[in-house]
Amino acid sequence: MTLIKSISGIRGTIGGRTGDTLNPLDIVKFTTAYAIFMARKTGHCGKIVVGRDGRISGEMVKNVVCGTLMGCGCDVINIGFATTPTTELAVRLSGADGGIIITASHNPRQWNALKLLNGEGEFLTAADGAEVLDIAAREDFNYAEIDQLGQYTEDFSFDLRHIDSVLKLKLADLEAIEKRKFRVCVDTINSVGGIILPKFFEALGVSYEILNGACTGDFAHNPEPLEKNLHGIMDKMRMGDFDLGIVVDPDVDRLAFICEDGTMFGEEYTLVSVADYVLSHQNTPGHQSALTTVSNLSSTRALRDVTEKYGGQYFASAVGEVNVTTKMKEVNAVIGGEGNGGVIYPESHYGRDALVGIVLFLSSLAQKGCTASELRKTFPDYQIAKNRIDLTPETDVDAILVKVKEMFAKDNSAKVNDIDGVKIDFPDRWVHLRKSNTEPIIRVYSEAPTIDMADELGKKLMQVVYDMQ
Repeated sequence: MTLIKSISGIRGTIGGRTGDTLNPLDIVKFTTAYAIFMARKTGHCGKIVVGRDGRISGEMVKNVVCGTLMGCGCDVINIGFATTPTTELAVRLSGADGGIIITASHNPRQWNALKLLNGEGEFLTAADGAEVLDIAAREDFNYAEIDQLGQYTEDFSFDLRHIDSVLKLKLADLEAIEKRKFRVCVDTINSVGGIILPKFFEALGVSYEILNGACTGDFAHNPEPLEKNLHGIMDKMRMGDFDLGIVVDPDVDRLAFICEDGTMFGEEYTLVSVADYVLSHQNTPGHQSALTTVSNLSSTRALRDVTEKYGGQYFASAVGEVNVTTKMKEVNAVIGGEGNGGVIYPESHYGRDALVGIVLFLSSLAQKGCTASELRKTFPDYQIAKNRIDLTPETDVDAILVKVKEMFAKDNSAKVNDIDGVKIDFPDRWVHLRKSNTEPIIRVYSEAPTIDMADELGKKLMQVVYDMQ
């Protein structure tokens, strides 16, 4: 398995030959590069927050990261087991200069990664990430003299501070949630969700049962919160004892809901439902703000439909959280995110946060007095099909995408967007072709009123590509 290097950090599997996977030497190299980058940006190495999810390799990676930062002259605040949004908030709340999150998000147990934050607790921009990669490639490293080594401290208070900040959100209707007396079933996939979410539900007055709650990193099933991986909690929900099923990924930035009858609410509809709730309150006293939303090009158009229902304007960004947040800032979006269950709510912070999504979703259910399945029926219904085109390493993927764009630019019934691959938008469906940055494939996402129609559209475009070769 090749070590994957991107503008957001590095990720790979643990073990193996040097340079092939995520090993201690690579961790030292990229942590050092990040420390040098931060020193250039701020004029000093500064204070860096380090948090990690529950992965088996997390303790090892954390020790290497913290020691390397100290060796570079950085002061380290180790916040221990922490969600990605908790670590992001900790950077701001502690006045740190940056942060490193040790998590491979939804990847399987053998994976780990370093995700890099700036002084706002947000992921580095593309330009900043590229600079870190360049520093790492050059390996022109200097370390601190003995009297300038960084200091190490621990602060495990940020879970409660994160929860407190979410409870203070203007649209968090704590009274309605408590009055509704929700009972929820939650799959925390043996990671940090099992630590923070019980505290969160107790603060909300919500009755809960946790599945896979031990923070061991030994995931009970594939940790990506997709229907095919969630049969355990779906079966539990069908027993009829709960109002809502809640699923998070190992670092708790993605969120999926399961209806009271055991059916999937739809990961794409996490953001849609929360945005609907937020937008419905924007013209009430004390909540006026821009009626704009953002998601990436591969997310459901239901967010656009809901936004326009309230007289707002929807914008699309390139795929990637930093691209979404950049666009959100540009258009002053009231809410945004990604169709993978990532809710970004600027009143809290510019990062995907499952706790924010949970409190706003529960507030919506409580105020409407409906069930999750009834709420789902109020939204436009689209289905997304996901396919891929496998290519040879020597294939000129960019040239193929240019040809696809030129072909459909002549179609008056379609709108073509090329900010990230090629997206072809028809009146009632769309297809998005996007090349992978790590392997010779084109990802083909398509959406239509039914899954068969979506799959047919995707395969039609795949055939177009095959015919070009």
